[in-house]
Amino acid sequence: MPAPTPTPPPGSVHVVAVLAMDGVVAFDLAVPGQVFGATTTEGGVPLYETRVCTPPGGAESDAMLGRMRLTSPFGLDALASADTIVVPGHTGPGGRPPQPPPAAPAEVLDALRDAAARGARIASICVGAFVLAAAGLLDGRRATTHWMYARELARRHPRIDVDPSVLFVDGGRVLTSAGVAAGIDLCLHLVRRDHGAAAAARTARRIIMPPQRDGGQAQFIRHEDPRDGGPALQPTLAWLEANLHRPLTLDEIARHASVSVRTLTRRFREQAGTTPQQWLSRARVRRAQQLLESTDLPIERVAAASGFASPVTLRAHFARRVGASPQAYRSTFRTRITTSPTSV
Repeated sequence: MPAPTPTPPPGSVHVVAVLAMDGVVAFDLAVPGQVFGATTTEGGVPLYETRVCTPPGGAESDAMLGRMRLTSPFGLDALASADTIVVPGHTGPGGRPPQPPPAAPAEVLDALRDAAARGARIASICVGAFVLAAAGLLDGRRATTHWMYARELARRHPRIDVDPSVLFVDGGRVLTSAGVAAGIDLCLHLVRRDHGAAAAARTARRIIMPPQRDGGQAQFIRHEDPRDGGPALQPTLAWLEANLHRPLTLDEIARHASVSVRTLTRRFREQAGTTPQQWLSRARVRRAQQLLESTDLPIERVAAASGFASPVTLRAHFARRVGASPQAYRSTFRTRITTSPTSV
């Protein structure tokens, strides 16, 4: 008989409300439940509760999947008590791409405005950004959506700084993500914000996400396919992950990839949206985060194991990318890990 799933203590679970309107994109709807449902402490205690919320009468899924009616015990009133609200993409009743979504019902926009006013965190997946925009939550902000609809979002809402080149934009209390799988990157990023890099890495392994799509705030993977038709970059990225502790040069990376430095740099820009040096810096900071959370190694050894030449270099890169010192980060997330319940 399987062991019972541990239950969290009262008040410790972060409530995520996922808004399902008519025409909701089924993949977008499933992503938050998959990611947040897979996020637990090392002892298996759930850290999130996901609630699908529908307007009165339920909602119909988008026509691409085949029509089905969704009903839920949670309505729009559940948004009032959620810690995080996720707005998936929708196409409207019976709709399907490529047309952008129609306007959301007034009661939905009012509920989102009320949630924002009380300080709830609100995020969109794909064309869900159009709903946040219609509610006025993106005015004066940088935001993104699926690249196919970015121009239309900018046309409808000129006060938004629309960036179609990124996987997601973290605006603090309001976040937006690009199309389809970028919603996974966004949700993993939220896990990292809430519980640290180790929890996000643990969740990513459970849902089989590759490490280079870890969802860092400065992630700039482009949506277009690589133009050179060359081999995928994944083997090189895996090799880099295994050798982060070493002082790697562009020449050495290019030799391993069996290409010139110029071709290597071009492939990184086309397939990873950044340079090899910038990718290495992000990966090394990520490694340092994991070590700071999961070990008591002194900062000098964390720096060496992460591939930084000195603690001073580690601190500089860490502060720029994480917004905190290594010591402050360890104090926050190491404490959370050691004090989190592992059984009940």
